Amino acid sequence: MNTPYILLVDDDAALLQALPQALHLRIDDIKIDTSDSAWAAVKLIEENDYDAIVSDIKMPGMDGLALLAKIQELRPNTPTLLITGHGEHDLAVQALRGGAYDFIQKPIDRDYLVAALQRAVQTRQLRRKVYEQQLALELHAKSLERMVQKRTSELVETNAAKDKFLSIVSHELKTPLTSLKGMTQLLCRQIQRTDAVDVVKVGLSDMERSIRRMEVLVNDLLDVSLVETNMFVIHRKRCDLVELCRHLIDEYTAGTGPSLAFEVPGEPVEVEADVDRISQVIINLLSNARKYSPKGSPITVTVQQAGYEAMVSVRDMGVGIPVEVQPHIFEQFYRVPGVQVQTGPHTGLGLGLYISRKIVERHGGHIDVQSTPEQGSTFSVVLPLYVDPTQDETDATKLMPHTQAVWTIAH
Repeated sequence: MNTPYILLVDDDAALLQALPQALHLRIDDIKIDTSDSAWAAVKLIEENDYDAIVSDIKMPGMDGLALLAKIQELRPNTPTLLITGHGEHDLAVQALRGGAYDFIQKPIDRDYLVAALQRAVQTRQLRRKVYEQQLALELHAKSLERMVQKRTSELVETNAAKDKFLSIVSHELKTPLTSLKGMTQLLCRQIQRTDAVDVVKVGLSDMERSIRRMEVLVNDLLDVSLVETNMFVIHRKRCDLVELCRHLIDEYTAGTGPSLAFEVPGEPVEVEADVDRISQVIINLLSNARKYSPKGSPITVTVQQAGYEAMVSVRDMGVGIPVEVQPHIFEQFYRVPGVQVQTGPHTGLGLGLYISRKIVERHGGHIDVQSTPEQGSTFSVVLPLYVDPTQDETDATKLMPHTQAVWTIAH
């Protein structure tokens, strides 16, 4: 147990001197305060949390019973032992009924006093420990309650995000499946015609495009799974963004479909990147621009350098972003603090842009978006510029903002 701390109250100066000496001899490390009046004792009781209080009943002014009542008011958990005269049984009973822990008869038996005092001190210290444990349990319970509320709120938000995610996936799957279904029905109806071969070729071509869209969606879903399980790996190496974009645009415009209408290649802009993943980002942005652009409208790709940043921008002349979805779609659905929405995102943005954001963030960059409803949108991928560690200084003129390459695609 902790060091006992008690208060002795008696108007008898000789007793106040003798009792502490006897208690110091019998109880190790005991700390004792003394008071020669009940009024002075009240002040000490207000200032100190004693383990036990020993007081004479008969004292001038405020007597021991009145002091007991005051103790019950100020320190109800502090055990109080009252000293009574021999044969004063009525006072002893009255003291016990008033809340006294025990009573000591005069002449005082030192051994009995010590035993009663030790029991009282032990009771008080155990009560104090129980109270502290109860307080700790209450604090822990409140902490658990706050944690449960927080987790519940997160679960509600997660479920809401899941519902929106499923809505996006359902929409993305429905379009190619509907196309496949329509082409299949058309082929079944036209198969008996004399020009069936041409019809079959067109139908199969459309079916192949729909299957490719579904394949892209499945790959996006797999990438989402890798991102959420923290297994999304980036393999970076030094590469030229201008050459990368030129190669991607050549592939994108090969064969039927979009065609390259204008090209201004420029000097290399080097970054340290995973070529396959950054290619995935640029193709996603090109596909998104084509999807939301009117037939025949241009799509412009530019590579720029400003300071220690390189930027690939894809601009379309499509539907732009409706005002009503501008404040919500990124922060609430995609939760993308890395995407700086200046006027809002495209309508119908699916998993491709979510994956693109994650890829760019893993490279230490971000995606900027500028858009005007009915006038088009510009998505810009901003990446850190590669700096050669073997060079002591970088030419300041090379860090000035400038455009390195431009391509215009017609579709």
